[in-house]
Amino acid sequence: MSKKQKRAPVKRIPTYAREETLISQGYAVIAGVDEVGRGPLAGPVMAGAVILPSVRLDWFDDVRDSKLLSAAKRAILAPMIRRDSLAFGIGIVSVSEIDRMGIAKATMLATVRSIRSLALKPAYVLTDNVKLRGIGLPHTAVPDGDTLCLSIAAASVIAKVARDEIMTEMDKRYPEYGFAQHKGYATAEHMQRIYQIGVCEIHRKTFFPASEILMRPKFED
Repeated sequence: MSKKQKRAPVKRIPTYAREETLISQGYAVIAGVDEVGRGPLAGPVMAGAVILPSVRLDWFDDVRDSKLLSAAKRAILAPMIRRDSLAFGIGIVSVSEIDRMGIAKATMLATVRSIRSLALKPAYVLTDNVKLRGIGLPHTAVPDGDTLCLSIAAASVIAKVARDEIMTEMDKRYPEYGFAQHKGYATAEHMQRIYQIGVCEIHRKTFFPASEILMRPKFED
């Protein structure tokens, strides 16, 4: 495989095994957390946090990393996850915050905010490979956690659906960019519109190409 070729997402089935191990060690309430929106050129970065019941539910078998699910399937699963979870939360970090602190710190902040928004305090937190500081809770950053851990995968679904809803709303405010279709990601269509129209309020000004466009000198006629 060449360096330019991207690996296809691994189609693992997430399980509740890691959560069950932690429960057996005395951690009664386990939160899974995942982020969405690190890479887009526009819109917030967000994270979802989910505390699943230990009792197995029918829809558990359908949950996957949100990137492996169709939009229609995510739309079916998200309300079930929100309805049946012991608690769920969403953390949002705005475009201005991303531009001020950088995407790495913004992603961590979204993760922390999602945990703090939970109505039930977790005893342990599992993240999708995001190492946390200052949350005062034991936690593990699990590589490929959204494909391995059921609670992280469930969190990825509600985060993705919540962010897509925001970007669809932004499409009504800025219809010329097509946010409802690409959700702010760097598609060829989105890049073309940025170069043709310029940037809007929800573009990340520190991300290319917005950063390049804003640095161009302005000439008066």
